[in-house]
Amino acid sequence: MDARIANENLLGTYLKDRRTRLDPAAFGLSGTRRRTPGLRREEVAQRANISPTWYTWLEQGRGGAASADVLDRIARALMLTDVEREHLFLLGLGRPPEVHYKAAEGVTPRLQRVLDALESSPAFIKTPIWDVVAWNRAAAAVLTDYATLEIEKRNILRLLFCEPYIRARQTDWDNVARFVVAAFRTDVARAGAADYVKSFVEELCRESPEFAAIWSTNNVRTYGEGTKHMRHPVAGVIEMEYSTFAVDGRPDLGMVVYNPATPADVDKVRALMESQSRQRPPPRVEAAP
Repeated sequence: MDARIANENLLGTYLKDRRTRLDPAAFGLSGTRRRTPGLRREEVAQRANISPTWYTWLEQGRGGAASADVLDRIARALMLTDVEREHLFLLGLGRPPEVHYKAAEGVTPRLQRVLDALESSPAFIKTPIWDVVAWNRAAAAVLTDYATLEIEKRNILRLLFCEPYIRARQTDWDNVARFVVAAFRTDVARAGAADYVKSFVEELCRESPEFAAIWSTNNVRTYGEGTKHMRHPVAGVIEMEYSTFAVDGRPDLGMVVYNPATPADVDKVRALMESQSRQRPPPRVEAAP
């Protein structure tokens, strides 16, 4: 590697770049007699409540490693976006910042159209606490008709442990339940949502001794991909291969797609969708603007 690149002050270069992109007028500061664009170093330091000398050293690569608290204050001072703040932490500490969970606000129409394009593959969007916030026609026909459920009931764990008809559809409920709880625990930890779900977990423990027993094992795992066999009351057993996907730019959302494993399974899914279409219009989720 070129020695100049290896010794480059990446953190300082990034801080200077973000600083010079800011408009002083937006902060009520005079834009006259400024030799360079953007805010001055001492102005950023004042907004971040740190020493101007310390901030100057950071930009010059002489200040040593900054703490997470200092980087967080600098991120706010520079009005960084979430992805810019993450990049700042990666440069300054070699790791992303601690996450603070925020409830999902739904999906965009574009993301809903992605779901709808998967015509014979049941697919849905879930939050880190496993609330289902969007789905396609195949999911409504094969998994469950989420549109008929109250919003607070559209949680995968609540359905699995508290709804007998969902339990009856699992060909191996015990293993499915253990899998789901372990993956839920992992997602909650990654999202920094442990405090957020505390009351929900306590409620499930009261309503389902089986959930309480599995939760107490403290097992963790990722959702990943695999094969699922579901026992549908009309179509019989349907074999599906599932995969999970992150939604870029939306760390609060994940997509799960079930692909019918064989042509016969595809036919079963399509038959269920046709049957549901004859009964009533297909359900849709209200998408966020």
